[in-house]
Amino acid sequence: MFERSRKGEHALLIQPHAGGPPDDGASEEFTDLARSAGASIAALLTARIDRPNPSTLIGSGKLEEIKAAAEATGADLVLVNYPLSPGQERNLEKYLERRVLDRTGLILDIFAQRARSHEGKLQVELAQLKHMATRLVRGWTHLERQRGGSIGLRGPGETQLETDRRLLQKRVEQLQKRLEKVEVQRTQMRRARVRSELPRVALVGYTNAGKSTLFNTLTGAEAYAADQLFATLDPTVRRIELPGGGVVLADTVGFVRDLPHELVAAFRSTLSEAREADLLLHVIDAADPLREERITQVDEVLQAIGAGDIPQLLVFNKIDRIEGATPRHDQPNEGHERVWISARDGAGLDVLKEALAQTLGLERIIGTVHLGERSARLRSRLHALGAVRGERHDETGWHLDLDMALADARRLAAEAGGHALETLLPEPVEDTF
Repeated sequence: MFERSRKGEHALLIQPHAGGPPDDGASEEFTDLARSAGASIAALLTARIDRPNPSTLIGSGKLEEIKAAAEATGADLVLVNYPLSPGQERNLEKYLERRVLDRTGLILDIFAQRARSHEGKLQVELAQLKHMATRLVRGWTHLERQRGGSIGLRGPGETQLETDRRLLQKRVEQLQKRLEKVEVQRTQMRRARVRSELPRVALVGYTNAGKSTLFNTLTGAEAYAADQLFATLDPTVRRIELPGGGVVLADTVGFVRDLPHELVAAFRSTLSEAREADLLLHVIDAADPLREERITQVDEVLQAIGAGDIPQLLVFNKIDRIEGATPRHDQPNEGHERVWISARDGAGLDVLKEALAQTLGLERIIGTVHLGERSARLRSRLHALGAVRGERHDETGWHLDLDMALADARRLAAEAGGHALETLLPEPVEDTF
């Protein structure tokens, strides 16, 4: 037994690696994660692990080195960039006499700090409880069952550990029911957006690539944005106007390598904004030397949540950090189209909007249409879309001057009573062989 420090903010970082040199990118990201959690970095040590020790993960010699470093630097917390089993975590704490946290626990702590909405807090608590359920240990024995059946020695029939597990499971079930209600509400709002027939675009990307900054710049919203990992967790949805029509834009949680499965499961409603989008804006830090690796890691997470087949437009952000870089739109023969911008400075936003409109096919039609008296419903729909620029009425009906998205015109023309719009639609291009 040892007395845990109540502070736990001066951290010694351990980066395990298997053979070969350590991954500098992984070490840098883990350092950023620790700082995002509010920790000050005492030191970073690497530990080569060819055969993970089943009880402590790390060998005895390296453990002595880690303990000596913790004592020398005054570290009161040890962070390990590796998923530890409950037994390994307890054994390391016992040997190092300090709190030990693995990668999953660290990310859960960051999420707990960042969650602001009711739904986000419920999701984080659920993920924490599921993680905690594997780490329950017997803390005391005053309620433990007694051996034998003598009078006065019979216990209540349930150990404290069993009581803790039962209470924890009950809380998990409560959270799941509350999240199901929230998910129903979110699904209803999503269905309303689908009925509006507006194209849906989701911002995805590696954490700290600038998604929320870009979202705020495009929409005028005030989503929280900061230069740190997982600055925002809660999905935000806004409508934006593009050349040719409006779209619905959703900001989502940032991805990271080896994102814990508990978080993927807990944030399924947040990630569903990406899964059900018509187009993904994959935001990338253009100045990141590991940007190609980050792209691959995001694609792997998208594949895992069922969004791997959705079309993407790559947005290389932060070109203000690259000397001589200017906004542009690349259209390669193979692969995704690429737009280079700076969300912070607003450079290239017009290029991005044009690329979005082009990718989504937001062409417009302008013209005048005549509606008879029986077409009042169609007239109402056109007004609701904001497509009417002028209107005149006579004994034959209404004459409407329209300016609207081609996709909206085709949709209304295909509905009952919408044949009047067919005169404005361009003739279909026939294939020639």
